[in-house]
Amino acid sequence: MTADDRRDASGRQRSAARSQGRTQRSSAAPSQRRKGSDAARTAAYDVLRAVAGTDSYANLVLPPLLRERRIDARDAAFATELAYGTLRLQGRYDAIIALAAARPTDKIDPPVLDVLRLGAHQLLGMRVPAHAAVSETVGLAREQLGTGASQFVNAVLRAIGREPLDVWEERITQGTDELAALAAVQSHPVWVVRALREALVGHGRSADEIEELLVADNVAPHVTVVARPGLADADEVLADASGSTRGSLTPTAVVLAGGDPAALSSVREGRSGVQDEGSQLVALALTEVPVVGRDERWLDLCAGPGGKAALLAAVAGERGARIVANELQPHRTQLVEQALRAVPADAVEDVRTGDGRDLGALEPASFDRVMVDAPCTGLGALRRRPEARWRRSPNDLPTLGALQRELLVSALRAVRPGGVVAYVTCSPHLVETQLVVKDALRAAARDGLVVEVIDAQAVVRSIVPGAIDLPDGRLDVQLWPHVHGTDAMHLSLLRRTS
Repeated sequence: MTADDRRDASGRQRSAARSQGRTQRSSAAPSQRRKGSDAARTAAYDVLRAVAGTDSYANLVLPPLLRERRIDARDAAFATELAYGTLRLQGRYDAIIALAAARPTDKIDPPVLDVLRLGAHQLLGMRVPAHAAVSETVGLAREQLGTGASQFVNAVLRAIGREPLDVWEERITQGTDELAALAAVQSHPVWVVRALREALVGHGRSADEIEELLVADNVAPHVTVVARPGLADADEVLADASGSTRGSLTPTAVVLAGGDPAALSSVREGRSGVQDEGSQLVALALTEVPVVGRDERWLDLCAGPGGKAALLAAVAGERGARIVANELQPHRTQLVEQALRAVPADAVEDVRTGDGRDLGALEPASFDRVMVDAPCTGLGALRRRPEARWRRSPNDLPTLGALQRELLVSALRAVRPGGVVAYVTCSPHLVETQLVVKDALRAAARDGLVVEVIDAQAVVRSIVPGAIDLPDGRLDVQLWPHVHGTDAMHLSLLRRTS
């Protein structure tokens, strides 16, 4: 009877003692057998299970888990890389695991598969000695899933550890076309690779950049803090965060060298906050566009979780303006309120829960500046939310596209003539960017609204202290991880003229 014969359909391995009438012994010496797992690996495993079981996001699950279990800085860094790195490279590892286990991954019990993914990342993606990667992961499997599962994990990981990564990459791409091979090695669904390549071309860049973009998606981003104007400045954050540096695109950004941003007093007090520099840039762009007439009342139509709303409110407070922050989901409204806690009260008119699609009809021509940070696939933020690539599908696009168009049309109704609207997505997908803007402009024209497209590139260039790589001949702005070091934020600026 082979080892494969003793494994059930879920990837569990039946005891050889029961199947052959003898005692099964590990090949490791008794002193080397790991009976359990360490806190960092257990934390990473719990994150993967939460992501799989409750559709949680790792970046929301892991930090409180580390604090609750009092995992120290070194182990916390290990757990973070293990969890996030495994999620980013899950597609690559699943292809390797399927070969090493001689079975499709959908035939392996999901908890067992998560343990195997963690082990594969330690063997092929981290500087963990092979013996430690195997023994510690087998210990995790034994502790969490039992002896049978640990034996299966041991066999598969030993098979993986026999070959280096480049050999496995060659094996998982044999017989595939160029796009599928790229998707397997760089751990993205094929449809995402295709969509991102089309987006590069559609936004004025070369299709040849696709591999560089995918590689950038698999690199953990630095933590960037926004110093909210009038509440904190970059110099204060720099002085409080050892080794940090200024951002390259905005005067408000500070890139941290490491550590917990919550350790900064300005972050704890809400005077600064964690925010990608691309997100800062598109929000500041809305504040820099000249408006015709008054400039007193601003709107964030989809404000949750509150990062852009807080930055806009801080600038509004300096200018004597006030902001209305609207959010559909009550729990996200609470996050907006928390983000705005340090903003002067007279700069915040209201934080409300409501459907942004209705606001244009409820308060027509009432606002001077409107931010539409529309719900989207999140394909531009795969560095920080790697699990999104496995959750989204092309079937999401029609529903999201319809929602995005309705929100943008509502914003164009809500803004007064002479005012401006910023349409922002954290996705470069052409269906969520250029097509939405074109459709919304046509819908607005049918409503009798006259809207012009503003040169967003010129506005962005007026903010960035140095040169910024943007293609010629375009009015919108598309940022990219591999070019600008930010999330792939999209920005279109529109002015209603009548």
